Amino acid sequence: MPTQAAVSQQKTSARQTLMPYQSAVRLWLSVVAAFIAALVLVGGLTRLTDSGLSITEWQLISGALPPLSEEAWRLAFAKYREIPEYKLINSGMSLSEFKAIYWWEWGHRFLGRIVGFVFFVPFVFFWLKGALDKQLTRRLLLIFLLGGLQGALGWYMVKSGLVDRVDVSQYRLAAHLGLAVLLFGLVVWTALRLEPGSGAVKQMPEYCRWWFRRAALILTLVFVQILLGALVAGTHAGRSYNTWPLMDGSFLPAGLFDKSPLMANFFENIITIQFNHRIGAYLIVLIVFFQAMRIFRARPQSEIILSTFLLVCILVLQTGLGIWTLLAVVPINLAVLHQLGALVLFAAAIFHLHTLKNVKVAASR
Repeated sequence: MPTQAAVSQQKTSARQTLMPYQSAVRLWLSVVAAFIAALVLVGGLTRLTDSGLSITEWQLISGALPPLSEEAWRLAFAKYREIPEYKLINSGMSLSEFKAIYWWEWGHRFLGRIVGFVFFVPFVFFWLKGALDKQLTRRLLLIFLLGGLQGALGWYMVKSGLVDRVDVSQYRLAAHLGLAVLLFGLVVWTALRLEPGSGAVKQMPEYCRWWFRRAALILTLVFVQILLGALVAGTHAGRSYNTWPLMDGSFLPAGLFDKSPLMANFFENIITIQFNHRIGAYLIVLIVFFQAMRIFRARPQSEIILSTFLLVCILVLQTGLGIWTLLAVVPINLAVLHQLGALVLFAAAIFHLHTLKNVKVAASR
């Protein structure tokens, strides 16, 4: 059995090995997070332009290249003409119009491959250099495996729109977006944990614990709100009831729970889906403002003030953007900005939680 001194020496040696690369690893993970955010936005544009079903096959290797000849384009178009979306929605579409939607879907898939490359190659380099400890290595391997699962889930989503539907399942869309946001969050959190001094606090100060718990609740609610937004997008619920703050002239619109069974309303009734997304936003606003009020009154150290201020500002902007998007009947430019705002708000909630987790000195009361 190694002595305590030997174990301590091993840990010190490991830290000394990691330190020269820590900034580089943190920068790499920040770049990966930016690429994932770009992938989510391109995915949103692919959905908003109704391009997601233009490629009817999943070819992991050969699919990296687009059609390179006129014959290949005609073959891809012929396969698209066999699915319900073409027959019921886009009948009569020209080859040039098909190419426009094809490039969106191909770009989304190609960017997914690029993200895998941007993650895997530096990971191997840092691992060979001994720049990753065991805990970080396990976490990064988990992220890589979840990234592979995300690709498979994307194809599973696309398949739902190739046989009996003219669009993809809102359930699978929510799962696909949810996993992408989860990956984004894991990468952002891991990058933050590599900041100098992060993780050094062994016991959270008593005054900070309720703030931390509310911060964890806020992060959870933002994630759930993004899933609710995916259901809105998947059912096109945002293109109806384009008034605010009332829906159809009432806070509780008629038809809220008309579907049977009851649970179906939460996933298939566009009235309930949009209503839930609104209520989710109101709930987040209330809790964030309550958190900010308690923190600002306590006047803690500047890092906590900063993370809270950023969270409040981004939430206000995202809420305003969501209302604007609804009132304008979901134009593509506003819808994409709203999706970007959701990712930025999620990152701000992570930053707020991380700041509270790593607070080191007592607040001035």
